[in-house]
Amino acid sequence: MARPHIEPFVELNEGYKKFRLRGFMGADFKTLSLDPDNGACTLKVKFNGGFKRPPGLSYSDVEIFLLNGEMIVGGKRCIEGHYFFIPAGVTMGAIEVPQGCEALVYFNDSEPHFEASAENHHFALAAGYISVNSYEDRPWASGSIVSPSTATGVMLKLLRYDPLTEAMTFLYCMSPEYLQDNISYHDCAEESYHIWGTSWMMQFGELPTGGYFWRPPFINHGAFRSKQGCIALGRTDSKLHNYFHFNPWSNPSENLHRAAAFLYRQRPQLFKWIAAADHNHPHGPQGQVEALAPAEAPPDFERKDYASDPQVAYLHKQMFSFLEADRSAPKALTPKGAARHMDHTHTHDHDGLGSHTHGPGGHHHHT
Repeated sequence: MARPHIEPFVELNEGYKKFRLRGFMGADFKTLSLDPDNGACTLKVKFNGGFKRPPGLSYSDVEIFLLNGEMIVGGKRCIEGHYFFIPAGVTMGAIEVPQGCEALVYFNDSEPHFEASAENHHFALAAGYISVNSYEDRPWASGSIVSPSTATGVMLKLLRYDPLTEAMTFLYCMSPEYLQDNISYHDCAEESYHIWGTSWMMQFGELPTGGYFWRPPFINHGAFRSKQGCIALGRTDSKLHNYFHFNPWSNPSENLHRAAAFLYRQRPQLFKWIAAADHNHPHGPQGQVEALAPAEAPPDFERKDYASDPQVAYLHKQMFSFLEADRSAPKALTPKGAARHMDHTHTHDHDGLGSHTHGPGGHHHHT
């Protein structure tokens, strides 16, 4: 199983525990969320004054966000708001904490781990390392960088973006008197920690300073508001897409089917390939789109009869041949059954009939 839904959780009400792990001795922690299968977790860590650690690496991607205090990393002074992304196998410089600090620490792939090393692992993605003061060195952008967008009044600072999965780590803020009256869900997991301020959601009530949630895909949240505004650190594990609606009673299964209905309507050929059984590759003999039976339209609680819309029905009746397109790469995909007149001559023999020519004038056989 993956991490369970945790919302709302206020970590300020919980006490710290002593770290008893190499590389973290002299620090305390609180567990905010945990994947029981692989040990991936989100922690709030208190690095006590005098904490020291040599250069080293982890076999998990690690993210660190300094909430307060000062940390010296590789000789560089880092203060509150500093953000690190350390890819698995990349060495982080020696750490010194003169007077103590608190940080959010994320182990994205496995349980907490540290191995002293002055060198990167030879498979490590060293170019992915990020060290930046998010408060001072990243600009605010409108919430419209996520589309469909939230209501006006949300701003984002993008700290990390994965071009492969479109996962993001970002600061976001809600302006005073922010209000959004609809409901949203996503097809990614979403995580947030309130650095300062309080927001309110219809399903979960108030989330104050120190408030946290880990929200799996397809969970309704909203409407939203914030009386005095707030600032928070958010993360997703893949592309953040807002599925907005106004049905507070829909459940995760219904939301999942509604998201599939969006794919059915908007990307019908991809939907049909995904829905196909026993395919290995879209260009292989098991993956031809034209061989698929019409896929059943997923239910959409807001548009129950969408599959009968003439345009949607038309798109799903189109059958494309990938093999035909592959043989003439410069040409576009052609619907199966459409006429294709191509000028070419070839000399293979058909049952002794000899070579023949195809052209705009028809077929000419040569014996």
